[in-house]
Amino acid sequence: MLFSQLEYLVALAREGHFSRAAEACHVSQPALSAGIRKLEAEFDTQIVRRANRYEGLTAEGEKLVAWARKILADRQSLSEEIQTMRGELSGTLRIGAIPTALPALCMLTRPFQVEHPRVRLSLLSLSSTDIRRSLTEFDIDAAVSYMDIPVGGGVRAHPLYHERYVLLTSPESLPSDQESVTWSEVAAMRLCLLTDDMRNRQFLNETFESVNTRPRVELETNSISALYTHVRDGSFATVMPHTWLSAFQIPSDMRVLPLVEPRVTQGVGLLVPSHEPESMLCRALVRVADRVNMAGRLDSALREQLHGLSRTG
Repeated sequence: MLFSQLEYLVALAREGHFSRAAEACHVSQPALSAGIRKLEAEFDTQIVRRANRYEGLTAEGEKLVAWARKILADRQSLSEEIQTMRGELSGTLRIGAIPTALPALCMLTRPFQVEHPRVRLSLLSLSSTDIRRSLTEFDIDAAVSYMDIPVGGGVRAHPLYHERYVLLTSPESLPSDQESVTWSEVAAMRLCLLTDDMRNRQFLNETFESVNTRPRVELETNSISALYTHVRDGSFATVMPHTWLSAFQIPSDMRVLPLVEPRVTQGVGLLVPSHEPESMLCRALVRVADRVNMAGRLDSALREQLHGLSRTG
């Protein structure tokens, strides 16, 4: 059995198509098919259900692909450890992150790359559901996600910061001397929010329900930048996590107000596999996370922006 054959099987399970799997592995389709047939011969069992096209894996194939993912991940961890013994860390670190955390990731990635310049980073925007699956199937090495989402055994969580929420709206929507806004007041506005399948939106819904109100949502999107543009043209207001304020550099013709009654937060953390042997790249990322005060920097940036906007207003 060769590692390449396991890679072919994992790619086929992921892509669900022989040609796409072969392309992902940079081999011809006949070569990929031949590699999988050799696996079937070695284990003396059918792995792939075939007709004129790929029709999924057999029960034995599902079990084998789960082992294949773990074996390939362990091989990568071994390679990283050997390279570390020879000198600097190298390789690729794949990080999945919920969309609301993306602007804050540079607080981790910048010092990490300074310390480990030979490591290539791959950053993927994923839902919390996709993060759980991707960690389990070894499609990513680490993740930044909400702490209240169970990811199952074999994963360690390192707290990073608490996501806070602000109202982003036009200046004329509220009195100029108002310094905060309640969730009940926000519910009555014309709102654009993230779609219901996103954990951030689900958390907002739970908060609105806690004050016995339902938001007036007239536009939904899975893009935070789309929320910003629709507020910018004066059509809507939105509830936005504070991590995105610095990314957008809120102009003077928009208002940012903290949400109160209640003041709520959502914990965000770094998730890494806890199996042994530990990935050297993940270990290095955790060390950077322990050293960088993301919570303090984000809260300080929020205070500065709120103070600057209120002073400008």
